[in-house]
Amino acid sequence: MNNLRLVSRLCASVGILISLLALPFGGMPIALQVLLALVALAVGIPHGAVDHLITVPRLTPPRMVFFLAGYLIAVGLAIWAILSANLLGFQLVVLMSAIHFGLGDAAFVAELDKRQSTATYKFPKTAFLVASGFTPVVIPLVSTSSTEALTAVNPNLVGWAGGLAPAIFVGMVAVSMVAIGWMLLAKRIQEAVDLSLLLVLVLIAPPLVAFAFYFGLWHALRHTGRVSLELKSSQLRHNAGDWKGAFGKAFLAGVPALAIVLAFTIYLGLTQGFNISQELLWYLLVVVWALTVPHMALTLRLDVKALRGTT
Repeated sequence: MNNLRLVSRLCASVGILISLLALPFGGMPIALQVLLALVALAVGIPHGAVDHLITVPRLTPPRMVFFLAGYLIAVGLAIWAILSANLLGFQLVVLMSAIHFGLGDAAFVAELDKRQSTATYKFPKTAFLVASGFTPVVIPLVSTSSTEALTAVNPNLVGWAGGLAPAIFVGMVAVSMVAIGWMLLAKRIQEAVDLSLLLVLVLIAPPLVAFAFYFGLWHALRHTGRVSLELKSSQLRHNAGDWKGAFGKAFLAGVPALAIVLAFTIYLGLTQGFNISQELLWYLLVVVWALTVPHMALTLRLDVKALRGTT
């Protein structure tokens, strides 16, 4: 997990570096932003595909069929809600995603604490949860460059926060900076580094790049690391001291879901008459957001278990 923390930090740093290199040329072209977002989102999708293997007790085949049916119904209803009410659905997704990401990142740190004898100082989980979840989700969506990004995704989302966008931006940056200061006062240097990297990423990188890099190359990596601690095939690799193999087992278990999601996204879009070259990102995001609904419900038990006992 320490290695995955380092890898995710390096990925965030790459996103920052790419964005900085593009500044002298007038910023990153929107086409490149969309491409990077699609790649990062695709990398992140498998991380939630094996949740049912570790968060749901062993079920008999008939019960598993009912479980999967309920799972797919939840996803279907979420897709319908987002497509039917773009703005309201998007606003609810923003709130839900921020909470889910914050819980996941805080749980990752709590898992590290439980496995490290060096974790001497108490972890201010609430401050970290709020900052780590809302910083990468909300700040990119209310920044001055969010209009171009939202237009590329779905023009109906432009102005999603109304006239409150500037106030929300200032407020969330302040929350993030207060949380960083809190971590430093609590002598949680690693957590201060994490929050600082996320803040720099969302302030420098274009919104699409910032969110996609966070989702696919930060949150998903860390979540997969936690999943590997629970997945039996990964545990065997961990016991052998092969952390890369353990991570690979957990990641590969979810790869089939990537193919299914991409195929379903294209099918969904075609039935809606979309232009694949212009609207693929929107439909992929809709499916990802819809999958987050049952994914968040399934991982809640793991998150609460990890956070229990921390302060």
